[in-house]
Amino acid sequence: MNNNLIYSVSALFDSPDAIINAAEETANAGYKNIDVHSSYPIHGMNSAMKLKPSKLGYITLVFGLSGAAFALLFMYWVNVFEYPLVIGGKPLFQLPAFIPVTFEVTVLSAAIFTVVGMLFVLFKFPNNSHPLHDTLYMKKVSSDHYGLTIQAIDPLFDEKRVKEFFKRLGAKEIFTINYDREEISPKNKIFDLKFISFLAATAVVVSGITYFTLNKLLYMSPFDWMMNQNRVNAQSKSEFFKDGIGMRPPVEGTVARGFQPYKFKGNPELAEKYLLNPTSPTEKNLLRGKKLYNVYCSPCHDNFGKGESRLKGQFPNPPTLHSDKVRNWSDGRIYHVIVEGQNVMPSYASQISVNDRWAIVNYIRVLQRAVNAKESDVK
Repeated sequence: MNNNLIYSVSALFDSPDAIINAAEETANAGYKNIDVHSSYPIHGMNSAMKLKPSKLGYITLVFGLSGAAFALLFMYWVNVFEYPLVIGGKPLFQLPAFIPVTFEVTVLSAAIFTVVGMLFVLFKFPNNSHPLHDTLYMKKVSSDHYGLTIQAIDPLFDEKRVKEFFKRLGAKEIFTINYDREEISPKNKIFDLKFISFLAATAVVVSGITYFTLNKLLYMSPFDWMMNQNRVNAQSKSEFFKDGIGMRPPVEGTVARGFQPYKFKGNPELAEKYLLNPTSPTEKNLLRGKKLYNVYCSPCHDNFGKGESRLKGQFPNPPTLHSDKVRNWSDGRIYHVIVEGQNVMPSYASQISVNDRWAIVNYIRVLQRAVNAKESDVK
């Protein structure tokens, strides 16, 4: 038979020990283009075949690092240049917050592009023809046998010598695997028109079904039960209340659990006169105040209280905390502003606890003293 039509000579063995020995003997005999087939991985096979470490890991590493770099650069561009927002006093580029997204993109990029590369580059998908497919040899190694194949492209290949070699190794069955005409000159190409048309048709059908499901089907009865519920969405109209407003204010006179009514509501002068700071500026208290100030206050007042907003024009800049007016305020007056807000500044009563408000007041005093230091402070 013409060797150009032979793909390989393949042999079957009955046990893992037999296939391990056969693979080792084949590699020692100098054959290079060999492969082993089994229904499950066999420990020690790589060393028996004298296989070199796969370079696929390096390719996967490149794809993974490329995905990580893309994710980090994209989030940096969006958060720093395209859509900068200071939230809770955090910096524009929040690396710890971006780590989960970067990790996921790294894993997805490495996995997806490695598989795609193997399918289209190594396996030449959509060409799925292979000489071993649908052979008795492949059927047996897929169930309860172990197979070893030596390809005809091996420099030492000779059909008769290979068969005699397998017999000496104790092979139970030996097969000559031939190419068929389609495998010699495969008609299936990566850019085959029929294949591309099939992919395009699949994309159109899947997109149409998805669009119909998300935009039509879910709005039809009985599939609209998640949308039409006996509840009121935030800031939506209500037909139950006479004023038509869905969001209701708290019942007058009620107090949230764990809180006490603020005695000086609407009376900043009384707060300044009678509200006293119950805390002392200890190191622990000041560190707590600094942390909370940087979270809640610094986006508008900046880190030093000079009113140089970190929001880059997204909100009106407040007055400086170092003016004579504010420096002469009592601690109670500053506390009152934190509780009730002032001008465009909203109330922070719901975000900051009582003790934390006083900690912020103490830290503001530190900032004021740092900017308006006395001669005695530097002695």
